[in-house]
Amino acid sequence: MSFRPILRSCLVLLVILSFVSTFYLYLYPVFQGCAFPDPSHTASGFHAFKDTLRSHSWLAKAHHDVNALPPVRLLVLADPQLEGDSSLPTKEDGFPARLNRRWKTVTEHADTSIEWLLKVRTELRACLLDDLPSVFQAIRKRIDLFGNDYYLAHIYRTLDWWTNPSHVTVLGDLIGSQWVTDEEFDWRGWRYWNRVFQGTSTATKSLARDGDQDTANKDEKLDDKSWRHRLINIVGNHDIGYAGDISSGRIARFEEVFGAPNWDVRFGYPRDALPPNSSFTPTLHLVVLNSLNLDTPALSSDLQKADYEFLNHVIGSASHAVEDRSSFTLLLTHLPLYKPAGTCTDPPHFEFYGFDDPEHRFKSGGLQEQNHLSDHVSTHGILQGIYGMNSDENAPAQGRGRNGLILTGHDHEGCDTWHHIPSSSELDRRQIQPSSLGKGGWLNIPWRRRESNVTETGIREITLRSMMGEYGGNAGLLTVWFDFSIGEWEYAIAMCPLGTQHIWWGIHVLDIITVFGVSVWALYNVHCAVSRSIPRSHADKPSVRLAIEKAK
Repeated sequence: MSFRPILRSCLVLLVILSFVSTFYLYLYPVFQGCAFPDPSHTASGFHAFKDTLRSHSWLAKAHHDVNALPPVRLLVLADPQLEGDSSLPTKEDGFPARLNRRWKTVTEHADTSIEWLLKVRTELRACLLDDLPSVFQAIRKRIDLFGNDYYLAHIYRTLDWWTNPSHVTVLGDLIGSQWVTDEEFDWRGWRYWNRVFQGTSTATKSLARDGDQDTANKDEKLDDKSWRHRLINIVGNHDIGYAGDISSGRIARFEEVFGAPNWDVRFGYPRDALPPNSSFTPTLHLVVLNSLNLDTPALSSDLQKADYEFLNHVIGSASHAVEDRSSFTLLLTHLPLYKPAGTCTDPPHFEFYGFDDPEHRFKSGGLQEQNHLSDHVSTHGILQGIYGMNSDENAPAQGRGRNGLILTGHDHEGCDTWHHIPSSSELDRRQIQPSSLGKGGWLNIPWRRRESNVTETGIREITLRSMMGEYGGNAGLLTVWFDFSIGEWEYAIAMCPLGTQHIWWGIHVLDIITVFGVSVWALYNVHCAVSRSIPRSHADKPSVRLAIEKAK
């Protein structure tokens, strides 16, 4: 029985499976219907997908109306956490060092040959059972780190190509540990810029060229296409630590590699998108805030003072009046705002150092870890400070505050929260005692439980699910636009997950096997064809024919 037809059929199936899976992987946003929400059809994703699909046709590229696109299409990513040498064996624990130690043990003086043979057997057994598995584990980890970089890069590249964002942000935890050496920090930074987000640069470098710290008063335009590849990096706890161990050295190296931890800029609405005879120009105030050094006790009071000076700058001179509905404040920060346990996956949690570090990296009592900002900072610094919201109806804008949105990271599972000041009727309906509310009478509930038909003082906070493979390679697609018919800014967001890293790995391994199988099959067929042609060519020669006739 010939196995050749069976092998050929298996190879055909393998090629088909590889082609289909690879086609899906590199066009996954298309198959999932991912698109920036359409301002005119926010309740339905079909129109947004249809418009995105049309924008990729040759006819649309030739006659595309750029004014039809929403001015803000923000691709939101969170917590890539690039790992490195901290997950690999140290030099002292590497395979050469282990072999050297075992060789020294074997060559040490032994009283008898039997004792020497026992040492050889013991060390050889340890090498086979301990050292070699460690080597293979280290090799596997290096391959995993290499593949993870390109898994994350695949998410960014594919969504950047398909959705055509106007801006891109990463909401902190760009690397996996704040304790790494400067050399390792630079290496992970190189991978970040040259593998994961190749072709981009930090947004603050271009802003800092003018030497003006008051970036909120600069005349940036939302239709400036250069912002598409100017990455808005947010500082995370794995980048610089928490307040109890943040140092000037960590801040300096983050700023050198990834950009400033605190900055803001105000964007003007595109002139071509303004109605005729418009008496005002809507603006979007983008605020990038280092929230990791706002709670106490902090290691450096000077660094914390600088962060609060920036916060006061945003609250004061950088912000428009709370009555100005033509302004929209978009806050990007890493730590989520305070919310009671049960609202999101991460409950409120604070942990403090219990001893002084001999290397002076932290002190006893310093803030070591936190899941959320404290209730005090959330309320007074963010909700009442940046957004000017409170329960006093005699306050400016009746306490409604500024229009805006908060985007945070840190909680890898993601969350969607509505921070608001509830009315007495809502408290009765929800059977909530006023004494159980947070500072200033704030109530924090999941966004899906918000009463959409009730006008109330509040703001939405979206904690984006991580883009790490373990959490499905998630990404957010945020559209922000100004509705001139009602004189208000509006926004809508959609999620677009790739799937776990195992999908990316599995499809590429399948592709390698397919290429190898097709190559072997092609070489085999060439070999068979050559083998069949050799006897035939020899039989045609005159000498061969004469020998055959004599034999007859």
